[in-house]
Amino acid sequence: MPDRTILLKLWGVSLLWGGNYVASAYMLREFSPIFLSFARLVVMSLFLISVAMIRHSMRKPSRSEIGLLLLAGISGTLINQLFYFTGLQHSTAGNAALIIALSPIATTLLSRIFMKEEITLVKITGAIVALVGVVCIVLYGGKELGISKGDVYLLMAMLGMSVSLLFIRKLTVSMSSYEVTIYSTVIGTILMSPAVGVEAWNGQLHGSHNWLVWLLLITVAVIGQGLAGFWWNQGIAVVGPSTSAMFMNIPPFVAIIVSFFVLGDPIKAAQIGGGILILAGVAITNMKRRQPQVRTAGVDVNG
Repeated sequence: MPDRTILLKLWGVSLLWGGNYVASAYMLREFSPIFLSFARLVVMSLFLISVAMIRHSMRKPSRSEIGLLLLAGISGTLINQLFYFTGLQHSTAGNAALIIALSPIATTLLSRIFMKEEITLVKITGAIVALVGVVCIVLYGGKELGISKGDVYLLMAMLGMSVSLLFIRKLTVSMSSYEVTIYSTVIGTILMSPAVGVEAWNGQLHGSHNWLVWLLLITVAVIGQGLAGFWWNQGIAVVGPSTSAMFMNIPPFVAIIVSFFVLGDPIKAAQIGGGILILAGVAITNMKRRQPQVRTAGVDVNG
């Protein structure tokens, strides 16, 4: 397959993932946050399972792999999704995209703390630059001046994703990212069932009565996450992680622009300035880096 086709797919992934944040914010007008997260994950899980059944390419994980998959599902799907949708309800799509973009930096720092990986002065510099960007967004880029509850929840969602990437990094030594994505997503979806029950018990669960909104949910889960995730992994395999990583600078700004026109969210100078600092920090941190794994294993379940 020619590289031009792959690059077009990577552009498509960037636009889809940027648009997903806006679609999620829009659907929160019709759904309660936990039910929306659960419904979207169910659709995505069914899609991934269907692909696995068609391809006949899944193998049974070992006992040690099951433990790591469980931890990846808890942190990367359950915790990440619960905090993501709850936070997005009290923040903006643009802020969500920018804060989630900090994940590679957080993963680098967590790898140093828990896996004793080397962290250079360049990486430390990148982390500081990115953190300054986050402070700008959290303090001045929200719906109101100061730290909002929504942005704090989004930071927790980002940390959940970052922790899961540590487990995914270990899993992809013996399993394909395709297998890790399917198993961890399905596990996380099952583990979210009790949270949906609690939301219903408290009388807070509600869903849309508009079939077009449900169609949007299905489209986001299948195309915006499932298919886009496969395109992303394909792009990494063909053009390499360095070229693919450049496309991850696009979704936050797509989210800001689309949310301005679709949701009426204002574009603030703090978002633009903070976003540039975050993306600059990510770029600095990944200088001279040749390893593919940070955001490469599987589908981005946010957005």
